[in-house]
Amino acid sequence: MLKNKVAIVTGASRGIGYSIAFKLVEQGAQVVLIGSSKQVHDTADSLKKLGHTVLSIQADISKAADVEEVISQTIQQFGKIDILVNNAGIGLFKPVEETTLEEWQRLFEVNVQGVFLCSRAVLPYMKERGQGTIITISSDVGRRTIPNGSVYTATKYAVQGFSGSLAQEVRKVGIRVGTINPGMVDTYFNNTEQGAPEKKEWLKGEDIAQAVIYMASAPKHMVIDEVLLHPLIQEYPSV
Repeated sequence: MLKNKVAIVTGASRGIGYSIAFKLVEQGAQVVLIGSSKQVHDTADSLKKLGHTVLSIQADISKAADVEEVISQTIQQFGKIDILVNNAGIGLFKPVEETTLEEWQRLFEVNVQGVFLCSRAVLPYMKERGQGTIITISSDVGRRTIPNGSVYTATKYAVQGFSGSLAQEVRKVGIRVGTINPGMVDTYFNNTEQGAPEKKEWLKGEDIAQAVIYMASAPKHMVIDEVLLHPLIQEYPSV
């Protein structure tokens, strides 16, 4: 159902972003991979070797000029934008009194400002065609709180509020907006090791990617507002 759809995936160099990009091209989509490091080009090369159509761009999605360049190159090569997956994000877990203003600002720049800038940038192109899907990979802590995670949790609550309000703004013109909120996922998140033994039973990037496909390929008359998923072993309070 995603054949020839054009999708932008931020934070696509590795981890969840790579899994999402791989699953999208597997479904026939043409994918634009965005990453903050040169590694995004290596990721693109690995997909091209499998015969997939991809474009890779190194960019900082917290900067308006970089986002504008991403959109410009996407339209120049593919002529449209059907799907945006706001996946890029960074973590920080420490007590409030040990958190610097610079750390607070950087998390909001990437986790919230990046979502705002990318979403805002694709809207004119989606509105012009009367269709489009914006999916943001948020977190289960956008619905609950955890100790030593005040800044990260605050960014995810902000993302939930932004996405919910945007969904109400644009559904009347055929654009769908939703969030995917995972619990513990086995990735490189927060400078940890993917595949570490203690993460054996955590969610995998492929699980999140499958949720993206589910949301993006829903019938046009249906919007999936939110997907919340956890590994079976994770204990957490009611949300």
